Amino acid sequence: MSKQSPSMDKWLEKAKKDPNASQVGMYLFHNGVVRETPKAKVRQGIDDGSQVTGMEFGYDEEKVQAAIEETKILEGIYYVKAWLNEGELKVGDDIMYVLVGGDIRPHVIDALQFLVEKIKTQCVVEIEKK
Repeated sequence: MSKQSPSMDKWLEKAKKDPNASQVGMYLFHNGVVRETPKAKVRQGIDDGSQVTGMEFGYDEEKVQAAIEETKILEGIYYVKAWLNEGELKVGDDIMYVLVGGDIRPHVIDALQFLVEKIKTQCVVEIEKK
């Protein structure tokens, strides 16, 4: 069973009230979603003809928190928040939300990419169901 997804409107409202908000010139969201195309096909071009029907998803909270803290110290970054789902997910379900706020676009884009990559490669376990 998956968790209830957060409201991005509420996240952004809270971020804009943060003490560092006056330093932020850009907020950028990431919303990862379960897709029916297998990861091997998308990332490696391996097509076995199967489709994903769902996913078993879990994560290590301490590793995620450490990744968030690493992101917060990147140049120009003033706000970072992440939410990860867990359990049995189906196609279309939210896997994660990430919000990064920073001074300029290149810093924010780099930080978002850094954090999502770190979460996906070091903090989570995803098992596709076919």
